[in-house]
Amino acid sequence: MTSTSGLVPGDDLGRGAPGREAEGRGPNRPGEFSQEDDLAPAAGWGAALSVMKVLGRTREAVRGPHAILKMNHENGGFDCPGCAWPDDRKGLHLDICENGIKHVTWEMTRKKVGRDFFAAHTVSELSGWTDFALEDQGRLTEPMVYDPASDKYRPISWDSAFELVGATLRGLDSPHQAAFYTSGRLSNEATFLYQLWAREFGTNNLPDCSNMCHEASGRAMTEALGTGKGTCDTEDWERADLLIVMGVNAASNAPRMLTALAEAHRRGAQVVHVNPLVEAASRRTIVPHEFLAMAAFHATATGTMDVQPRIGGDLALLRGVAKAVLERAGTDPSVIDELFIERYTANFDAYRKIVKEASWEELTHQSGVPEQTIRDLADRYMAADRTIIAWCLGVTQQEHGCDTVREIMNLLMLRGNLGREGAGPTPIRGHSNVQGNRTCGIDHRPTEDWLARLDAACAIRAPREHGLDTVATIRGMLDGSVRVFVSMGGNFALAAPDTEATFAALRNTDLTVQVSTKLNRSHLVHGRAALILPCLGRTERDVQASGEQGVTVEDSMSMVHLSYGMRKPPSQQLRSECAILAGMARATLPDSATPWEYLVQDYDRIRDTMAQALVGFEDFNRRVRLPLGFRIRQPARERVFLTASGRAEFHPAPVPDVLLRSGMLMLSTMRSHDQWNTTIYSDDDRYRGVKNLRTLLFMNRADMTERGIDEFDLIDITSFARDGSTRSVYGYRALAYNIPPGCVSGYMPELNVLCALGDYSEQSDQPLMKHQIVEVVKQ
Repeated sequence: MTSTSGLVPGDDLGRGAPGREAEGRGPNRPGEFSQEDDLAPAAGWGAALSVMKVLGRTREAVRGPHAILKMNHENGGFDCPGCAWPDDRKGLHLDICENGIKHVTWEMTRKKVGRDFFAAHTVSELSGWTDFALEDQGRLTEPMVYDPASDKYRPISWDSAFELVGATLRGLDSPHQAAFYTSGRLSNEATFLYQLWAREFGTNNLPDCSNMCHEASGRAMTEALGTGKGTCDTEDWERADLLIVMGVNAASNAPRMLTALAEAHRRGAQVVHVNPLVEAASRRTIVPHEFLAMAAFHATATGTMDVQPRIGGDLALLRGVAKAVLERAGTDPSVIDELFIERYTANFDAYRKIVKEASWEELTHQSGVPEQTIRDLADRYMAADRTIIAWCLGVTQQEHGCDTVREIMNLLMLRGNLGREGAGPTPIRGHSNVQGNRTCGIDHRPTEDWLARLDAACAIRAPREHGLDTVATIRGMLDGSVRVFVSMGGNFALAAPDTEATFAALRNTDLTVQVSTKLNRSHLVHGRAALILPCLGRTERDVQASGEQGVTVEDSMSMVHLSYGMRKPPSQQLRSECAILAGMARATLPDSATPWEYLVQDYDRIRDTMAQALVGFEDFNRRVRLPLGFRIRQPARERVFLTASGRAEFHPAPVPDVLLRSGMLMLSTMRSHDQWNTTIYSDDDRYRGVKNLRTLLFMNRADMTERGIDEFDLIDITSFARDGSTRSVYGYRALAYNIPPGCVSGYMPELNVLCALGDYSEQSDQPLMKHQIVEVVKQ
């Protein structure tokens, strides 16, 4: 049995570091936290006031607004380092959001973390600081190496740092003893160099954040449509009659999507939100760039219907909609697109049979949604000529995530909502270039076609055997088969599941390398040797031998565009991600024929190589300089399905049993509003009415009453893993919320400790962050 108090034994994961609290981040003491009914519109003046506070706290009253006016713009602007929602294509001058501005000002801070800071603090001491306090110290300014004798980081030259990496990697018994992780902020150019380094070294051990987020989407869509990406663009969103948005609170996760939802509602489209929690994004918004609406406090609705399935009940809900459609087709064949199904799909008869066999009793019982509600949703679907279904991690981070995404494809195919304007699937990606990372080669399971093109373009012989994903990498570090861990961005120690196991895994390595902009928990949970290599941020000028460089990103709708930083870097010692990767690669592969240094002198040379290696990137340098860049061709958008059958595949999966034994609850973790992944800006969650509290659990009031729990009572939460082990956190607060009976929700990364390393989907290999069986008891 594993037992923790919300902290890994011997480590403070951010609760109550004396004397290190910043504004808005005090320790949770009784009387200082609260929850209020907050029905204010999403975005609008609440967002504006929040932004003003951030600009004031970071003392960026001049540079901040200037940067905001350059964000998400062509002609020299930089891409928002936040979410992957596409940029406006109609010349909008304030295509921004609260989270993006927080991201930029977080990066633009004047505070700096250099050798004096590290000389004053041991790693043991810093381990007791809050995660907010660590990042709040400011920007890293020079490369540092861990000194075990003093338990401190000390300065190291770039050349010496590169040689430490190279010598350690060359000394391994096998290239497969190293793993190369990336978060979703890495540019396309750096991504391409990163995977080239790993593969020329000899391994496909390329775990990434997609392994924990949208892996289910990619696998399911590839099986169904022959592509792992959505087929829609922003113009499709402007033409849709029905938008079904599943498993996401857009107000926090993709705030610029609120504009699309508000515009859809204004033109008379139906907007249905499917989520166990009724969130701010499903109510109304004041769009920041609509100045008259802001001035008049005029809000626009962003939803016409809320559907609240139980956690894990999405597949049963969608199957119910399909059942209602097929029942209607018995008397009105026009409600399904028979011509599309006949010409472009396979396995329809098998799918129709399994839908017919599903009883309404089973579907309502498993989904937790009444039959009439499901039929109401089906009526809206049948009345819409063009439908888009969008989804995020509330769908994918579950045991049956792949089957659920395939059911989304099934439902779209029933009415021919593929390959035509205003219709199709839209996975909502998180980090700004997470989709580009996968496109440009961060994939532990690359196809032979992909590798063959890479070999031809780069004159290497890439390894063919599949590599390790995130969960397998942690296991490898634990058992010693992975001895070196390199991370390009992110905060792996906190983002990964099973915090105690992840910490132990990282500490069991010979070397950890963290390429970062700010200090975070992953720098303190390190291998026997450790490097911190500071890099430029996306807002900063990147000047190489040929002059100022731009980098590219791919948004969640396959648009690729250039991004140019505008600020002077906070330290002359900072290097770009591309330059750091080239330095490590050359030190690792001294005899490599790859011209690493030559490529980094001018990023156009990297892009020329990418144009040879990547399908859809032909004539890369010219096309990316077109207004708004270019869209990567999507065969499925043209009804060309690159599946084994050459057709879109219906998938007749059984409806899973997601009901729990008596007394158990299903936990889904999520972000608060004032948070971006593992970066926490404050302990507040404005859209859920919470102030100064993160160690909480949102519960259905009936579940609280059944357990004798009152509002804000202290509770203990225990999770039950497949292998029989348990994990616990203690001293959390119970908050009543509009969530279905039997379901609870709380914040990551604090509750990642409850997700056992062995609890991952057998369909996608994703950790079950939103599908944890727990027991809750009052203290």
